[in-house]
Amino acid sequence: MSGAIDRLKQALGPKGWVEDEADLEPYREERRGKYRGLTRFVARPATVGQVAEVVRICAEAGLPVVPQGGNTGLVGGTVTAESEIVLSTDRLDRIRDIDPLDNTITVEAGVILQRVQEAADDADRLFPLSLGAEGSCRIGGNLSSNAGGTGVLRYGNARDLTLGLEVVLPDGRVWNGLRRLRKDNTGYDLKQLFIGAEGTLGIITAAVLKLFPKPRQVETALVGLADPQSALRLLSNARSDSGDTVSAFELMGRTGVDFAVQHVHGVSDPMGDRYPWYVLIELASPIDDGRLRETMETMLGTALEREIIQDAVIAANRDQEQRLWRLREAVVEGQLSEGGSIKHDVSVPVSRVPDFIDQATRAVEAWLPGIRPCAFGHVGDGNIHFNLSQPVGMDRQAYLDRWDEASRIVHDIAAELDGSISAEHGIGIMKRDELPLRKDAVALDLMRRIKDCLDPEELMNPGKVLKARRQPSSDL
Repeated sequence: MSGAIDRLKQALGPKGWVEDEADLEPYREERRGKYRGLTRFVARPATVGQVAEVVRICAEAGLPVVPQGGNTGLVGGTVTAESEIVLSTDRLDRIRDIDPLDNTITVEAGVILQRVQEAADDADRLFPLSLGAEGSCRIGGNLSSNAGGTGVLRYGNARDLTLGLEVVLPDGRVWNGLRRLRKDNTGYDLKQLFIGAEGTLGIITAAVLKLFPKPRQVETALVGLADPQSALRLLSNARSDSGDTVSAFELMGRTGVDFAVQHVHGVSDPMGDRYPWYVLIELASPIDDGRLRETMETMLGTALEREIIQDAVIAANRDQEQRLWRLREAVVEGQLSEGGSIKHDVSVPVSRVPDFIDQATRAVEAWLPGIRPCAFGHVGDGNIHFNLSQPVGMDRQAYLDRWDEASRIVHDIAAELDGSISAEHGIGIMKRDELPLRKDAVALDLMRRIKDCLDPEELMNPGKVLKARRQPSSDL
């Protein structure tokens, strides 16, 4: 296939490709270290025209293409075989347009999420998608995985934040769907095919995203409580009592807080007493009339009187607010120092979150005595990250070798509660073979038909989401 590679180099120019072994490493590494890519060529197109040309050349040569953004995914969605090339979007990094009147921003797929947030802020607007990797993940990957994050409760996930897309199809054609319309009832909503498809149906090259009024007043509090059921009662009251200004509602168990305080520099326990569970709650309003603070105080005071919560700390200034959010972020970081961690990204109906946490905790503790469940997440939208740290003293690799056993237990419980095995991380390779066991058969058939229609040669991120029907025949 050297002829195809030569054509790709010519189409991309001297800065548009990577072939040196050392330079390939960042594109091969997978964030968790669970998978490792083997690609020997990375294409780095700088324009949608170059993306289209790369895809056309690869289609003619039968060369599989794996799109890659910031490479921050958690399910092996951009892992490559040796015979596959990576198409990186890192040079597609222009903000094409921002329109405060339309409340839209048009960005290319390689723009880092934090840059989108900052551009919106400069225009006195808010782009609410926010997640831990926002300093390195790219918006094309966020859309391809239908990213969630901390703002889903109020603003929705990536799918809800998208008005239009530009996509290069598997045959190299470009679909220009960059519309800023809030209403367009002219047939199938094609953009929804590509959001959450993990690059298996085409390559998102640009998007029109929704913007919102920038909050003028934000109040943040950390609450200590007895159990997740109390957290649900607090959420219900908070949404009603605040005029539905709740913009974040993050649940954390004491185990995760302990990990954060013990292992992450600069993180301290913000309360004098220890509590089994915590909620980080944020209220936000575009009107700065001083009432939001009073609303937070009244709401938490009532919850304390009713014994829904046991204690609360309200941030007095921006620095304290950032420290509370740092605690939430450090729950993930702290787990790295506690040995092997088997991770789950599940969702259940919001009302069943306490049932899931209770049942899953008892089940894994019976399965492996000494295991340390660390449950946390966006409880307001039913998304729980149910991570399991290894028993103290157990061999790390021996523990991680039992990943599938643990996942079967956790996912069975999520399924029994009418939940999902993937709330915001996607399917990739990690959950691909399990998907047929969890997904409706008709839904799977429709997914396969769509894949066959758009990508009959299975050259677009093959083997992700759906198992490939044929082995790649090309070789670099």
